[in-house]
Amino acid sequence: MSNEIIFKAENIVKSYAAHTALDDVSIEVPKQSVYGLLGPNGAGKTSLIRIINQITAPDSGAVYLNGERLRREHISQIGYLPEERGLYKKMKVGEQALYLAQLKGMDKKEAKEALNHWFKKFDILAWWDKKVEELSKGMAQKIQFITTVMHRPQLLILDEPFSGFDPINTNLVKSEILKLRDQGTTIILSTHNMGSVEEICDHITLINKSKKVLDGKLTDVKAKFSDEEYLIEFKGNVVSFANAVWGGWELVNREQLGEHHFLATIKLMEGNTLNNYLKSILEHVEVLGVNKRIPSMNEIFIKAVAQKDNVSAEEVEQSLNQENTQDNE
Repeated sequence: MSNEIIFKAENIVKSYAAHTALDDVSIEVPKQSVYGLLGPNGAGKTSLIRIINQITAPDSGAVYLNGERLRREHISQIGYLPEERGLYKKMKVGEQALYLAQLKGMDKKEAKEALNHWFKKFDILAWWDKKVEELSKGMAQKIQFITTVMHRPQLLILDEPFSGFDPINTNLVKSEILKLRDQGTTIILSTHNMGSVEEICDHITLINKSKKVLDGKLTDVKAKFSDEEYLIEFKGNVVSFANAVWGGWELVNREQLGEHHFLATIKLMEGNTLNNYLKSILEHVEVLGVNKRIPSMNEIFIKAVAQKDNVSAEEVEQSLNQENTQDNE
């Protein structure tokens, strides 16, 4: 993966009437990476995407592609799959895909070859002469994904690309996203479902209530927010396990896996080490496995927002739950 920056936004501010959608947001997207733009619904992600696609302009700040100020001609280098799907229902699938390819500057022969390749890959060649209205939602999403990537854009923007997909098709699209990255494409992936991107993102930016909360390389972000928590799988007596150590650790959770078989999550206190902890329990129980517990992106988001807003993690969770409830009503 390159350290070269393909896309940069500097101090972007965007307001609509009395609502501020983006408040001094800056990001740098490395070339040939999968860049996660993460945050709850209404955080400002789609507003930033609309600015990148020149659907709207920032009130202030600057946007660059390959070191140049973004201009109309750059559109041909960008592919965009919006969250709001839209295909012409009465058109045939192949006819519409060819039409969209030609809109993106591909000639008919080149487009037909590319589409044939993608339709075979997604096992939908038999649907070429079907009308769009005959497609299932998942099938229509496959068509839109294909028409977004077939002209091989330098920068590919995917807004909630897994919405509505079953697990099999979600994994298929994830696999294709990684292949596109390895072949040189840079992907900005916007989603409120943070768990869905942990396997594929190289870098992330977390946005909440129009402000950037945190950004960085995914591995660095996870390391920064990783507490000294460990998963200890053991066999033996729970009381012996608990009594073996005095101070220096906290039992976060314990799960029984079988008879005298447990999985405990423990947190080391400052000044204690994993080696010292293990020495103290080895005489009392049989240790079957030890793994450091890595926080999920959802946990990291809650911690980061809590730190930035100087509130408790419980307050952040409560606020997010309220917002999700309102979105579903």
